[in-house]
Amino acid sequence: MTYNLAIVDDHILIAKAIAGVIDNFPNYHVLYEVENGKALIDKFKNPSNIPEIVLLDITMPVMDGFETAKWIRENHPAVLILTLSMQSDDLSLIKMIKSGANGYLLKNIHPVELNKALDELVSKGFYYPEWAASKIFSNLTGDQPSKAPKILISDRENEFLSFCCTEMTYKEIGEKMFCSTRTVEGYRDALFDKLGLKTRVGLAVYSIKSGKCVI
Repeated sequence: MTYNLAIVDDHILIAKAIAGVIDNFPNYHVLYEVENGKALIDKFKNPSNIPEIVLLDITMPVMDGFETAKWIRENHPAVLILTLSMQSDDLSLIKMIKSGANGYLLKNIHPVELNKALDELVSKGFYYPEWAASKIFSNLTGDQPSKAPKILISDRENEFLSFCCTEMTYKEIGEKMFCSTRTVEGYRDALFDKLGLKTRVGLAVYSIKSGKCVI
């Protein structure tokens, strides 16, 4: 299967260079490059322009990466978002995750890692290199405010949460829980709503922070 990509980056030469690299990867093809999120939204008006993956920069004029990720997640939740940025600070990383990004890479990576990231993105639904994972988990130490309302999570939802920080697919989690993939996705969607999250990475972070993770 060939996966189509769109590149959103206001540096046109960089975008075209990245496109040239990706088009040499097996199973991946760049449909187009645009300079900001607004231009991407205009492209998405034609269904044939909606890719499986959006490679997204953060700092852009008109509509930046945070706003663009939120729009994609709200309007096209099946589209995978891979951030490709020069910014490695904690705030940008966590904010992109909260906005709905499925992965985060720096622009100085080797093409081999970019290919690996795309492969894991389509097979697992997310990709975060070691440096990014360290930053994510370093943000797990803060306690929840004592006056925060208690979130009611069912036993089955807790069981699902225990598998979220593993590399298992939703199908594999369903096999462990003796239920269908659709039922597992129902638990996921219910937890997204209850916890105010948008991605599996967010569920994994919550799972570890709350002590529910099985690994």
